[in-house]
Amino acid sequence: MKMKTKLGLLSLAMLLTVPSISMAGGLFMSEFGTEDVALAGAGWAARAQDASTLFKNPAGMSLLEGNQFQGGLQSLYFPSGGFDGTNAPWGGTGGGNPIGIVPGASAFYVHSLSKDFKVGLGVLGNFGLGLQYDQGFVGRYYVKQATMVGITFAPVASYRVNDKFSIGGGPNVMLGYMKYTANINNLLPIGTGDGQVAVKDTAVGVGGQVGILYEPQKGSRIGVTYYSPIKINFSDTPTFSDLGTIGTFLQNNGFLNRRLDLGFTVPQRVILSGYHELTDRFAIMANFGWDNWSKFGDVEVSVNTNNPTSLTTVSNYNDTYHVALGGQYRLNSEWLLNTGFAYDSSMVSAANRQLALPVGATYKFGLGADWLVRPTVKLGFSYELSYMGDLSIAQNRGPLAGQVTGQFNNAMMHFFAFTVNWGSQGVTFGPGGGKTSS
Repeated sequence: MKMKTKLGLLSLAMLLTVPSISMAGGLFMSEFGTEDVALAGAGWAARAQDASTLFKNPAGMSLLEGNQFQGGLQSLYFPSGGFDGTNAPWGGTGGGNPIGIVPGASAFYVHSLSKDFKVGLGVLGNFGLGLQYDQGFVGRYYVKQATMVGITFAPVASYRVNDKFSIGGGPNVMLGYMKYTANINNLLPIGTGDGQVAVKDTAVGVGGQVGILYEPQKGSRIGVTYYSPIKINFSDTPTFSDLGTIGTFLQNNGFLNRRLDLGFTVPQRVILSGYHELTDRFAIMANFGWDNWSKFGDVEVSVNTNNPTSLTTVSNYNDTYHVALGGQYRLNSEWLLNTGFAYDSSMVSAANRQLALPVGATYKFGLGADWLVRPTVKLGFSYELSYMGDLSIAQNRGPLAGQVTGQFNNAMMHFFAFTVNWGSQGVTFGPGGGKTSS
């Protein structure tokens, strides 16, 4: 590799802060406008009470009667006074609230081809978040805006092998969108304002899922779902503006109009769940899950030049685990209460946490209610508090960006969800199938 290519690639990677754009608050979300918001995701692969099971465990479609539909609306609210910086050599502000309010929606439909064979299609946004800081943010040389979201399309099928076993699966097609902007510190000539860099692209990746559901007795179920990794390759020519001396160097070496390729791997994951009805009114459920985030931290980067160059950046992410416990209690023939608690370990340690990825270990508390309007229509109201606490950050990428130290105080997210369920032969209404005991 020629020396000027090495220097150009290094300069371009430094400007784009490649490890920082790996995710904007990147995480799988169990919150995508379903009743799982109130349950904190408990019973994910075993509950099988509505059409959204086609994504959580497609084998669960075998337990649904007739044709089923679920539509959901969701709002995420992130209250924050911004980043509390204690050290920033180039000065600046806390950047304001980087997330604010984020809307969401999902839709699922299950069609019964026979008593034992079902097909379904789901559309949901279950991957990623977005951050946008104010212009004067202390970390503007690392990130100003970072967005990566994945919309999943899940066409699946299930088959009931016998009264105890069901299997299901299908492809997961993810439409990914990425956008990243940051300021560039123009030291020379003296007095020059900040430059800007922006990258964005839309790409598609394909993976798959498979699920098994075992029901040893009526009202007791064990389910497991495996999601394969999904490779998404983004590609764009970075847009630069208002560059100083460093812009002249990149221009002279042909790096201002070269396409940058970024390859990400959405992690594989496994979720094991249990569901048990203690009475015809009360049920408990639990989860254990594992996500392969360490693979997501390895980002493949290549710059298309006359001498094409590629490298892999490593962000030192950790594989994560997830546990959840929840319960349902049917008050009467019309109302059902849902509640749940969950814990997710952190995909990054405090030492590796980035301004574009302010995440940590998370505690989730959920509460909600379902209303059976009529035998074929059910409405759901759900709330979840997702609490991460104080998220400290100490990031250093050399003198042009400087070391930025500080924290987000009492980081938390509030989720509100509203769902509509319809069933051609009736909807499932919690423990006991909705039958009121005498």
